[in-house]
Amino acid sequence: MSPRAEAACTGRAILVGAGPGDPDLLTVRATHALAAADLVLYDALVDTRVLDLAPHAQRFYVGKRAGRAAIAQSTINALIVRGARRGRTVVRLKSGDPFVLGRGSEEALACGAAGVPVEVVPGLTSAIAGPAAFGIPVTHREVSPGFLVLSAVPSAHYERILAMLPPRAVTVVLLMALGSRRTIASFLRSVGWPNDLPTAVIVGACTPRAWSWTGTLDELAEVIVPSDRADLPGLVVLGHVVSLADAVSQAMHHEHPVRPMPRDSREETPWRRIRVP
Repeated sequence: MSPRAEAACTGRAILVGAGPGDPDLLTVRATHALAAADLVLYDALVDTRVLDLAPHAQRFYVGKRAGRAAIAQSTINALIVRGARRGRTVVRLKSGDPFVLGRGSEEALACGAAGVPVEVVPGLTSAIAGPAAFGIPVTHREVSPGFLVLSAVPSAHYERILAMLPPRAVTVVLLMALGSRRTIASFLRSVGWPNDLPTAVIVGACTPRAWSWTGTLDELAEVIVPSDRADLPGLVVLGHVVSLADAVSQAMHHEHPVRPMPRDSREETPWRRIRVP
């Protein structure tokens, strides 16, 4: 029997974006998919409260984290296909959005090649939600007309683009950037980006342990993330929208208290802050 004929009488796959951490930020369609799931293959950063929305499903961890042993992508693809061919509704639960640096397209193509019906449920990416949680809009009229999202790993992914990009053209969001902040700062200065460019680090996006720092590019390399947050994913935001953080946060009645930077920092830029829950 051909793969397509075998799949025709079996189940389906649903690639679901779990969003930036807070279960309240799931889409309604995502909750429906989880409720219907027989098998959930979930990422490392998925909140356990999201898994509770799939009460009847078998759950299998397939997460990837930097520096740790992980299941190969080809194995994940095979698990999705095999589960669907056994007549199950398989939810591949992915952090953020399945198609934003999440290899969801590879999983969709694997399902297509195997003749397995596949649906994609978009999720809210941390590239937007993480900065927004701390009052940083990725666009703002007369400040930034757009934004660019890039992977910080490996460095070649952003270097060849940012080397040619005028430093104030758009907001730049670098995902998976926490461990690369020294390399990022050094490279950008080497290609002429200004030391005083407003810069932010967001750790944990919309999780209960979220943390942020705002400052300038020349300070980025020296940012110290609290040891109890070092296991969380982080992103870097580059652009003048970062300078709006205080004003926007106040308008949002932000719940995270603000602790000023040490006195030796330059006090004429009040948007430079460390924010902790």
